[in-house]
Amino acid sequence: MNRVKMLKAFKDWFVIKAKREGSEISVEETRELLQMKEPVVLLDIREAEEIASGYIKGTIFLPQGRLEKEIENLLPDKNVPIVVYCAGGIRSLKAARVMQEKGYKNVFSMAKGIDGWEAAGYEVVSDSELTRDQLTRYSRHILLKEVGEQGQLHLLKAKVLLVGAGGLGCPAGLYLAAAGVGTIGIIDSDKVDLTNLQRQVLHGTSDVGRPKTESAKEAIGRINPDVKVITYQERLTSQNALDIFPHYDIIIDGSDNFPTKYLVNDAAFLTGKPYVYGGVFQFEGQASVFFPKEGGPCLRCLFPEPPPPGFVPS
Repeated sequence: MNRVKMLKAFKDWFVIKAKREGSEISVEETRELLQMKEPVVLLDIREAEEIASGYIKGTIFLPQGRLEKEIENLLPDKNVPIVVYCAGGIRSLKAARVMQEKGYKNVFSMAKGIDGWEAAGYEVVSDSELTRDQLTRYSRHILLKEVGEQGQLHLLKAKVLLVGAGGLGCPAGLYLAAAGVGTIGIIDSDKVDLTNLQRQVLHGTSDVGRPKTESAKEAIGRINPDVKVITYQERLTSQNALDIFPHYDIIIDGSDNFPTKYLVNDAAFLTGKPYVYGGVFQFEGQASVFFPKEGGPCLRCLFPEPPPPGFVPS
């Protein structure tokens, strides 16, 4: 038996075992039960990060990890009908068994969970500030406790400036856009060249000869329409840097020369912005974050002066 078949067999065994441990009803039966005049308790045992994507109206919440200790305080009446649900209907079966062992007489697990409820076309409500499309798009972020709904909202409100839309700026811009960073600024004076295309992934063959800022903006728009892109078709200078940097939360340096890197460092220092530094040569690379405002060093603290022109190959 190969690994895939073994995993499927284990999953099938687990589901069968779980079904024997609790009473299961379908989403259709749950809906019928809710439409009756008799009181029914809906209990959602998912984590808070999962609930952000939506729940059934009238639900009460208790994460599975706290159910055994807290359920009797939350629901002291052990005779009232209770429908427990989770995302797909497995965790709720175990929860139903735990509640039965505690003396609850009418506990049911909703088969297929909230996913099945939505698939059947029944109403799901949400208290989230995110739209339904955003909840779906960023659902894998929201499920992470380290991000969650509030973290995703912060990302959507964030503003990041890319200095350069080349070999470093392109993948950074691609992933920032996919992650839902709300505003991305791009400053670059170059045009797309055929030699750029093997690594500068926001540009394509049809973009050769076009400004990199325009090509990058269009590509980001195709990746994520939530993202606002502000372009600066110009070289970064000591004058425009101090005008542009204050409008952003983080500065990401994708430049390919030391004078620009030191200019980015100095302007980030003067405007109090975190500076994300990166550099690549063939198969070697460096990355760092400089944020003296929070007590760390800046680039000049480590390397007071850039190397002489021509000393380091590009």
